[in-house]
Amino acid sequence: MSDVFRRQSGPFREGDRVQLTGPKGRLNTVTLEVGGAFHTHRGVLSHDLIIGQPDASVVTSTNDIEYLAMRPLLTDFVMSMPRGAAIIYPKDAAQIIGQADIFPGAHVVEAGVGSGALSLWLLRAIGSSGTLSSFERREEFSEIAQSNVQAFLGAKPDNWTVTVGDLQEQLPASVEAGSVDRVVLDMLAPWECIEECAEALTPGGVLLCYIATVTQLSRVAEAIRSTGLFTEPDSSETMVRGWHVEGLAVRPDHRMVAHTGFLMTARRLAPESVLPELKRRASKSDFKDEDVEAWTPGALGDRNSSAKRLRKTAREAKRAADAAASDR
Repeated sequence: MSDVFRRQSGPFREGDRVQLTGPKGRLNTVTLEVGGAFHTHRGVLSHDLIIGQPDASVVTSTNDIEYLAMRPLLTDFVMSMPRGAAIIYPKDAAQIIGQADIFPGAHVVEAGVGSGALSLWLLRAIGSSGTLSSFERREEFSEIAQSNVQAFLGAKPDNWTVTVGDLQEQLPASVEAGSVDRVVLDMLAPWECIEECAEALTPGGVLLCYIATVTQLSRVAEAIRSTGLFTEPDSSETMVRGWHVEGLAVRPDHRMVAHTGFLMTARRLAPESVLPELKRRASKSDFKDEDVEAWTPGALGDRNSSAKRLRKTAREAKRAADAAASDR
């Protein structure tokens, strides 16, 4: 386990992924090979010049063009790795770790593995003493996620399991009731699994849902309230805007990472506990049956990747995982 969670530092060696930054700030990621080369219209950069150099070194191509060589951070990796499904952006992953209070040694259930981006962040947070139980409906997504995790860590962690199947059916059979510290749902219809998650969570445990649309947000909140098993759900979204800072020229960037999804959290009540009734302002919260039908997965529309594209992505992720495993 210590090899899997080893610190990504020290001199570059064969098999390392290296991020090269050129004079215009353009990024290129290469995997180091003895005798290999990075070819550009600005000359050739030999891999042998990089191997053995410390991280964050400056190397020069045959045309005397300088490149900054650094190991990619986890943020860099998840933004460029092969994808079968859309990833959870680093800004949301950071909020998930914080809002759900993912701690070392925690037993975390993750539903909706996708391409494995959130799995990597969760594995980092729980450490070698924690347990991550992931569930994914689609076999091809599961394969891509496992290959991506192996490519970054060098091997599949012993404390991570990926179960292919429906969460409602697989969760009760996979974990003991009341044994899970945190549940993170990233799926189209999380309201279908609320009661199963409540059964798995320990009292005081956190349920966190990553939700894409406002209509889904509303339905998940009502589903959580209707069970009577959780505290009042709390909702938020995170937007990140960079700033240009150069001397006295200080201004916000023209572009930002705005809405990607909503986060909703609630905590599991103790058995037989009843949440004290909160005073509310009068609101137009009533809805009709046809409104509920408009929130079903079919009505919302589930964007599917073609089988051909998924097979190609799985091959790319598998090649990266095999390369990482062979160099350990």
